[in-house]
Amino acid sequence: MAQVLRLRKALSGSETFPAMPEGLRHLPTADAAPIALHALLADAYTNGFGSVPAFAQWWPSITSDEEYDPALLVILADQTGHPAALALCWNSGFIKDLAVAPPWRGRGVGDALLATVFATFAERGFRRIDLKVMAANSAAIRLYRRAGMEEAPL
Repeated sequence: MAQVLRLRKALSGSETFPAMPEGLRHLPTADAAPIALHALLADAYTNGFGSVPAFAQWWPSITSDEEYDPALLVILADQTGHPAALALCWNSGFIKDLAVAPPWRGRGVGDALLATVFATFAERGFRRIDLKVMAANSAAIRLYRRAGMEEAPL
């Protein structure tokens, strides 16, 4: 089995919502097509650093989970409303999935997405937020470390 790291960000409570990268806007969960979110995750995980079950299984399992809160599904969309990035977070202070569509990578989208997640959880009074990442996923780990996340015990 692949080695997994737990990364943690200590929240100060003073986190602020970032400006969105040019060409992107927040998309409310209610305005998002779940099948498009699934496609974004499936595309992001083609690198071998994650997986997503078939849509028919994935969406019902997400929305029926006791840790799911639609307000913690952060979606950044292009001007046509097509999802460019998402962070699916649990209400326990955990980032379950984070994905940026390939055409949007390297443009500050992941940084803005994480900053939005941190500000959202700080606003809710959380003092930290965690995620798990495969140890071989160096690009993701660079993003998370740049955002101030540090390794924590599994």
